[in-house]
Amino acid sequence: MSEPYYLVREKAVPEVLLKVLEAKRLMEQRNMTVQQATEAAGISRSSFYKYQDDIQPFRETIQGRTITLVLQIRDEAGVLSDVLQVIARFRGNILTIHQAIPLADVATLTVSVDFAPDSDSAGMLRALEERPGVRDIRILGGEYRRA
Repeated sequence: MSEPYYLVREKAVPEVLLKVLEAKRLMEQRNMTVQQATEAAGISRSSFYKYQDDIQPFRETIQGRTITLVLQIRDEAGVLSDVLQVIARFRGNILTIHQAIPLADVATLTVSVDFAPDSDSAGMLRALEERPGVRDIRILGGEYRRA
């Protein structure tokens, strides 16, 4: 039986796990040893080894994968087009899309997106969150495999 996976916002992740990510980044980008990276990140080596396989940046988890998003968007001209342009700019391939009839000037948009192996899906989510017509984004589900 496989272990369950969860997607959480960064603000909900314990500090030790964020420091493990930082140590991993330092080792990858600066060619540091585990000792050097953990000291720079401010965690013990035992904490690093305990959690190193349990946390990955979101972009690594879903690269080359399909995710389904549910967005609440304002019902005004150009908002849907803007969302689709953001997805295209981050090289997301839209597999399915459905926009419900707007209620109280808000429409629910469900979109399944396939990401190329070298695309920045986390960047796309941040860009969508910053769009003025996007009120909320939820990740409904996805296809996840160990990289």
